[in-house]
Amino acid sequence: MTTVESPGATSPARPRSRRWRRWLGPVLSLALVAAVFAWFLPQFTSLSDVWTSVRAMTWVEVAVLLVAALWNLATYQFLMMTTTPGLTFGQATVSTETSTAVSNTVVGGAAIALGLTYAMNSSWGFSRSRTSVSLLVSGLWNNFAKLGLPVLALVLLAFAGTPTTGRIVAGLLGVVALVAAVLALGALLRSEAAAAGIGTGAARVATAIRRVLGRGPVTGWDRATTKFRGRTVLLLRARWHWITLTTLTSHLSLFLVLMLALRFVGVGADQVSLAEALAVFAFARLLTAIPFTPGGLGVIELALITGLSTAGGPRALVAAAVLVFRALTFVLPIPVGLGTYVFWRRNRSWRREPNAAPRTELVPEAV
Repeated sequence: MTTVESPGATSPARPRSRRWRRWLGPVLSLALVAAVFAWFLPQFTSLSDVWTSVRAMTWVEVAVLLVAALWNLATYQFLMMTTTPGLTFGQATVSTETSTAVSNTVVGGAAIALGLTYAMNSSWGFSRSRTSVSLLVSGLWNNFAKLGLPVLALVLLAFAGTPTTGRIVAGLLGVVALVAAVLALGALLRSEAAAAGIGTGAARVATAIRRVLGRGPVTGWDRATTKFRGRTVLLLRARWHWITLTTLTSHLSLFLVLMLALRFVGVGADQVSLAEALAVFAFARLLTAIPFTPGGLGVIELALITGLSTAGGPRALVAAAVLVFRALTFVLPIPVGLGTYVFWRRNRSWRREPNAAPRTELVPEAV
């Protein structure tokens, strides 16, 4: 006798399957982090030697590092204020530090951080469109900087000594990617027709993907890209130089913390030059484009320690410098971000009605 199962009999299997897929990413990320800190680092150098190198720093050096780390935390606020006319320094601090803390602690935290940024800006009266323009422009310029820093490092290495074939190839790839990104942005901003064409093409690709997943088509992307193009052109014409300056300041301030950590633990310029450190830093930063782990935890440490020691730095000193650098730039923002999140939840004096944020000549009435 054949038993026919009811349709509901197989339904529990699907949630279990989805649950398994949901946990796959976090488990793999945790395994990668554990492998780096529990296996790679002890094989690379003695943890006791690392701690000895850290303790050898003077109080003056520790104080300078803390000041540099706090400056680094503050620099991204300048970019957000530049790309979001009307946003105050305090609001930018609360938004960026909270989103950074989430990105550094949660797998897939970038999406959650994005939602938090929209929620915070909305509570202060900024429309979704103003926030979108800010996030997209700042994101583009950050990616331009990540692609451009390897090129700059390659140029410095060329003047400092004979660059290796690998560095030349990597630098050329960075040039190609940077040029392609700039050309894509230029095509988007060239005209309304070009923007609408890009939106239509992107919608076709998205629709094809959604069709495979059994979902319906997307619509309105041509109108969305046209509106974005108009708002972005208005902002870039007035502030492109300030956006570029604040972006470079943010990235180079982060690099400054790494350089200070290297020098203060005892890695001299004769062992790892500024150009070599910048090259390793730049290529390690490119890895953050792929979210293997929250905040690149484990991946960045692996890339920096391997690259800087290959350049000539003593293993224990390099490991100590990288761990100090990551403590100040990865760990420190977490409690700071927790504090800013609590402040946002409790503070009501900054709250405004929807779309009631201060307007400037860069914010059309329709935005």
